[in-house]
Amino acid sequence: MFLDQATIQVSGGNGGKGCVSWRREKGEPRGGPNGGDGGDGGDAIALADPNTDTLSDFASRKRFHAEHGEGGMGKNCAGHGGKDLILRVPPGTIISEVLEDGRTKQIADLSTTGDQMIVARGGRGGYGNSHFTSSTRQAPDFAELGEPGETRRISMELKLVADVGIIGYPSVGKSSLIAAVSRARPKIADYPFTTLVPNLGVVSVAGREFVLCDVPGLIEGASEGKGLGHAFLKHIERCGILIHLLDVSRDDIVADYKAIRKELKNHSPALAERREFVVLNKVDLIGNDAAPWLTALKKAKIKVFSSISAATHFGTDKLMKALLPAIIEEKDKRRIADETEINIDELPVLKPHLLIDKMGAFRIDRRDGILHVSGKRLERLVAMTDLDSVGAANRLRNVVERIGLKKAAEREMKPGDKVFIGEKRVDEVIW
Repeated sequence: MFLDQATIQVSGGNGGKGCVSWRREKGEPRGGPNGGDGGDGGDAIALADPNTDTLSDFASRKRFHAEHGEGGMGKNCAGHGGKDLILRVPPGTIISEVLEDGRTKQIADLSTTGDQMIVARGGRGGYGNSHFTSSTRQAPDFAELGEPGETRRISMELKLVADVGIIGYPSVGKSSLIAAVSRARPKIADYPFTTLVPNLGVVSVAGREFVLCDVPGLIEGASEGKGLGHAFLKHIERCGILIHLLDVSRDDIVADYKAIRKELKNHSPALAERREFVVLNKVDLIGNDAAPWLTALKKAKIKVFSSISAATHFGTDKLMKALLPAIIEEKDKRRIADETEINIDELPVLKPHLLIDKMGAFRIDRRDGILHVSGKRLERLVAMTDLDSVGAANRLRNVVERIGLKKAAEREMKPGDKVFIGEKRVDEVIW
């Protein structure tokens, strides 16, 4: 099943819990703490894999979770880290984060084989009690919990990566052309809309290779949802060159050409500006003489690049050789553009209390009679603190006092207020 869109929830693995342990050895009556750290949780990683060409693996399963880290053990033995979760997607997949308000924000464009990105980070493993020894705390009786893994809702959209896209009305011979010049074997039949999914074919010319892509046939109104091609127009957005295939057996190929051009412009003005080569197909039906059609197209100021018959392979090799210099030129342009591309479409919203990894970077907001304290490192500390442990609660209380949060919160608090740091309520512990 071909699937080019999917929305899933991904989570990194939780970090393992730190261990509370004590040395118990003969001749060591005052053995100290030796609890090991928990292992880090695995990351969820999206990887562009050339061995897959669809997002169908994400059609039925919607939740993916990396492996949790193992808990620490005695004798300062650390727990094993969780295995990373690899989400294999086709090259050309755009990944966006689905925000709480339903909007999406692009976070990755895995356009090249081997491209990868961590889409949900695993949590850090908690420190064991041996980590907290000091001159004033020689017998810590607490350890950290594992940090929860990051959870994200992401949408994936596949836009096939090809050098040349073939467009045209249904049954003009797009699939036949791919079959004639490559090893691709798309479905070919003598009725419209034979092609139900995009097809890719690799063409070899003069020791060079490039990729052809065709989409289901376009009709008038395709950009508004008519026919099948409207759902697949995005797959030719990455193509540097378009072959506009015209069928000489149709009644009015000038009208056909103008109708398809109109649909391209309605779908994407940028797509309509792509370099285009007009090619006449099925000239075997008219004795390989396309002169009358060339005259009509010339009057309409439509320049024809070549005349072929995909069915008999007449002119197909010559067409591919003639296209090669233009394909190489477009590849070089795209390579230079990729190296110099700077995204200025979206200015970042600066939130220092969420970005700076310092304990003292925090912010206090009042909402519905509740004080919400946010801060990257502070929230992580609270999430990893076992509030049921007296020793761990005392440590948190000391940190809150040292960074000035206790006094700052007291200035904002009213009788009966609750205080949350991240997802945990802490007023009963600190005050």
